Amino acid sequence: MEVGGEKVRGEGQSKTAERYVFPFEKLEVWQESVELADYVLGLLEHVPQGRHLRLVSQMEGAATSVAQNIAEGKGRQHRKEFLQYLSIAQGSLYETVTLNEVFRIRKLFNEGACVEIRRRAEHIDRKLNGLMNSVRGKKREEWG
Repeated sequence: MEVGGEKVRGEGQSKTAERYVFPFEKLEVWQESVELADYVLGLLEHVPQGRHLRLVSQMEGAATSVAQNIAEGKGRQHRKEFLQYLSIAQGSLYETVTLNEVFRIRKLFNEGACVEIRRRAEHIDRKLNGLMNSVRGKKREEWG
C-alpha cells in the first residue's frame, strides 16, 4: 500500500480497483482517532434512548471531532494552520475524556469501557503532542 496522495489497493480489492489515499489517512494519529470515535459511537448505541440526549450528542461530536480536525488541518497550506487544527483536535480529545468521566459517574458506560476510552485517549494525546512538536520543527520549505 502506497500513501501520500497516491492510489493504493485496499483489502480485498483487485489490481484494477484502487482507491485514492488522502495525506491525512497515512497519519497514525488520525487512524487511531477514527478507531476511538467508532468505539465511542458503538458504546453510545447502548445508552437508553431518550436519556441524556444532550450528553450523548456532545460525546458523539467530541469523539468524532478529533479525527475531523486532524484531517482538516492536514489539508491546510501552512503549518501554523495545521498546528491550530491539531490543537483543536486535542481540545476535542480532552472534551471526550471529560465526558467519559461523566458517563462513568452516571453509569452510562461500564468501568471497563471507560478505562479503554481513557487508554486510547492517552495514546492519541501523546501522538498529537509528538506530531505538533514535529510540525513545529519543520522549516517552511519542508512543509508541503
